[in-house]
Order: sequence, then structure tokens, then C-alpha cells
Amino acid sequence: MGDERSIEDVLDTIGDQHARTVLAAISREPRSAKELAESCDLSLPTIYRRLELLQDHNLVTEQTAVAEDGNHYKIYECNFDSTVIRLEDDEYDVRIYRKENLPDRFTQLWDDLGGE
Repeated sequence: MGDERSIEDVLDTIGDQHARTVLAAISREPRSAKELAESCDLSLPTIYRRLELLQDHNLVTEQTAVAEDGNHYKIYECNFDSTVIRLEDDEYDVRIYRKENLPDRFTQLWDDLGGE
């Protein structure tokens, strides 16, 4: 997990029902907080609290979108493909597989193979 928060923090975050509901909604397509509140049947403050928590763990990204009337708003997107939680020797190991673009994957593969 690198420099991310502790395993317990990540497990607490994904253990929260509202956080999981938000993640499920944005895993299908990026959405604004208002769209999330409507689709998840949660209050806007609850949505913003969960989004902040998910962003703290780098599980969600945000982008600025521009409406037809010129107003700006944020849209949120899930920042990972999958999570694996494994219990081994009385310890939890949490792996979060991030979404990467093809050039980043090639560079990582090249580095892993010892390319210069």
C-alpha cells in the first residue's frame, strides 16, 4: 500500500455502508455529488463526508466539469479496479489495484524487467 494510510483505516473506510454505496455508484460512471445523493438516496452532507474520506485514501478522484450554463462542478470517479484483503499469519494484507493507463503499465513492466 506504499505511503497510504494504515490497513485498519482502509478497512474501516470500505467497511462503511455509505462509502461502499458511493463507490458502487461511481464505479459504473463518474458522477457529481448531487447525482450521488439522488442515486444513493443519501443526504448531500453524507455524500461529501464519504467522498472526503474516500479521497483521503486515494480511492476516489475528482475532476472539474463545466455545465452548459458555464458553472463549474466536481465529478467523482472510482480510482481503483479491485481490492484484495488477505489474512495471513494473523495479519491482514490489503492490496488496492489502481487504474493505470497503458503507457504507465508498460513503463512499470519495463522497470520490473530491469530495462533502463
